Amino acid sequence: MSARAISKDERFEGDVVALRLATQADCTPTYVAWLADPDVNRYLETRWTPQDLDTVRAFVAAMESSADSYLFAILERGSARHVGNLKVGPIHARHSFADVSYFIGDRTVWGQGYASDAIRVATSVAFTRLGLHRVQAGLYASNRGSARALEKAGYLAEGRFAAQLRGHDGWEDHVWYGRVRDEPAR
Repeated sequence: MSARAISKDERFEGDVVALRLATQADCTPTYVAWLADPDVNRYLETRWTPQDLDTVRAFVAAMESSADSYLFAILERGSARHVGNLKVGPIHARHSFADVSYFIGDRTVWGQGYASDAIRVATSVAFTRLGLHRVQAGLYASNRGSARALEKAGYLAEGRFAAQLRGHDGWEDHVWYGRVRDEPAR
């Protein structure tokens, strides 16, 4: 992909969230605090490396200039308050698929459908704007909240890799979910 298919001025609305590309303005102490919160980062790969304002800014800058990934700020629809992030990418252009990864950093909105709504919106963007054929997401087997969010967004559990991920209490299975364009939500 040579040119960015989504501009920084666009906003994609869901039922309870809106997505827009993340910017340097989103790199706040609150964002850093999310990544340091053991409840928030329990299943994030960023937990293995200390995060600070500089690492967050560098990550967002890399995403802003990426040719194959889009980092979205998840906003509470009514207030436009930043509550988490969702990434589509890297995009594998030859095979027309991408990974979807996400987190809701603001624990006050957990369990209110923000993640599943963000996944639904991002999946629609991936299919309609990015022209992808497939989107997929991997998760730790014990991450039932993420599994529920994916299932509510129409994803199907497709595979399981035994003891592939190092979890908090030992090795965990890596479960993969997917969704294909032109197939009804499953």
